[in-house]
Amino acid sequence: MKKVDLEKIKVLRKNAGLSLEEMAVQLGYESANGYYYLEIGRGKFPAETLAKVAQIFGVTIEELFFEEKITDSVILGEEREVI
Repeated sequence: MKKVDLEKIKVLRKNAGLSLEEMAVQLGYESANGYYYLEIGRGKFPAETLAKVAQIFGVTIEELFFEEKITDSVILGEEREVI
């Protein structure tokens, strides 16, 4: 399952030299808090907002996602026997 890569968005914003407030303004939010809650995962990015984020940073929307996978350690952990 693909998830929005919140850390990547934060890094892109910081690398671009944009504050939370500046990013919020570019995306049409009334305050930095509205955007901040999205960036920390307390809300879900609307598709149109992700499209704007991708445009601001010059990346594709797909680059703002990562593939969530079950790690080998989790799989192995489930297969362990209790002695």
